[in-house]
Amino acid sequence: MTIYYTEEHEWLDVEGDVATLGITKHAAEALGEVVFVELQEVGETFDKDDEIGVVESVKAASELYAPLAMEIVEANGALEDEPGMVNEDPEGNAWFYKIKIADPAELANLLDVNAYKALID
Repeated sequence: MTIYYTEEHEWLDVEGDVATLGITKHAAEALGEVVFVELQEVGETFDKDDEIGVVESVKAASELYAPLAMEIVEANGALEDEPGMVNEDPEGNAWFYKIKIADPAELANLLDVNAYKALID
């Protein structure tokens, strides 16, 4: 299990060719109170930088983008019913997707924890 981050404040917890994907605590705090989450369907495939969802807060709407080429294998439907989970546990129970990574070599383009901390400090 290895954690990766993106400059768009997403995290991926990778195990083999499957990863859990969500937004970071930093992103959740910047958004403020999340009031709506829109997710894509299981089985859909995306290329890097494709829009894969929307998170709306009382302040703004923000798109989620695919950090790498991927297929959605599970979507966290609980977020659509309880979007506030994103504020409560963004790097835990409020994950957005479980994804199958199309090309594991793309992980090399993501940030490790130290690089991400440097980005937000």
